[in-house]
Amino acid sequence: MKLIKFTKKGIYCIPGKFYLDPWFPVDYAIISHGHADHAKWGMKHYLCHDDSKAILQHRIGKDISIESLPYHKERTINGVKVSFFPAGHIIGSAQIRLGYKGFIVVFSGDYKVKNDHLTAPFEPVKCHEFITESTFGLPIYNWSEETVLQQQMHDWVLHNQSINRTSICVGYSLGKAQRIMKLLDGLSDIYVHSAIHNVNEAIKSSGIILPQTKLWTADTDKTSLQNQIVIVPPALLGSNMIKRIPNAATAICSGWMQIRGNRRWQSVDAGFPISDHADWNGLISAVKATEAEKVYVTHGSQATFSKYLNEIGINSEEVITEYGTNEDENVETVTNLNAS
Repeated sequence: MKLIKFTKKGIYCIPGKFYLDPWFPVDYAIISHGHADHAKWGMKHYLCHDDSKAILQHRIGKDISIESLPYHKERTINGVKVSFFPAGHIIGSAQIRLGYKGFIVVFSGDYKVKNDHLTAPFEPVKCHEFITESTFGLPIYNWSEETVLQQQMHDWVLHNQSINRTSICVGYSLGKAQRIMKLLDGLSDIYVHSAIHNVNEAIKSSGIILPQTKLWTADTDKTSLQNQIVIVPPALLGSNMIKRIPNAATAICSGWMQIRGNRRWQSVDAGFPISDHADWNGLISAVKATEAEKVYVTHGSQATFSKYLNEIGINSEEVITEYGTNEDENVETVTNLNAS
């Protein structure tokens, strides 16, 4: 049965007459999560998970036509049964399950199988066809447990405090910033840039509790930042606003840091391999858990991961999509631009 097809506008559900995370304007878009490469402006109508609704309204516009569903609740659209299951990627992220005449397709969106104790944990969904990301689809990527990451970051912040340095953490404003807040909660005051503050307010409007933070602006008293923590989006790396913080130490928080050592990032003092995507083993375990007869591999290391799946007996096909341009707001590019 042909339930979906990959088109120039995005992943199209044929009988349902809707798209999954389309990258061009369409009449009906079902959205997996709020990152800019998956949730774009211009759709006539949006459907997303409950916790993504306020995020999409913040990012795209308060006046958009949008509905939402909780996890596991079913909505029938032109005979297709649609439901959301936790993806573990960021707050509100969802795998999209499509059921039609007994045939099931699951679109993973972006996902992470390790529990970060902030996002609803990933739930594998059995299906006939599975569409998986492969952002970190290489064997070299193997994430540490959350407790290990937390200890590494705590040690860094505490060392900075012992020498009167302010700890600046760089992470994407939606997803990564909230995870950093969770990892560092209780060590000191946490200041956040307005881009992160505004996302936090949208998230909290859905009833989600986040660690307490303070808004950091250009007018914030510099002395109040001493020995504290400041979280900023990657676009500010190397900016004059950061340079005005006296005696600061800066760390990039990104999965790419696992293989791109700190020495490569001349403008920062440390790097922590924190990712909101599944690592190599996570991807494999997620795919196997679906028991899918066919797997479509999208953005990232899709050629390598698809080849490996075929080698271990899982029928897989590489698919080129527009996703994946949003990871950490392209940290490497931003860093290189600021260094030039």
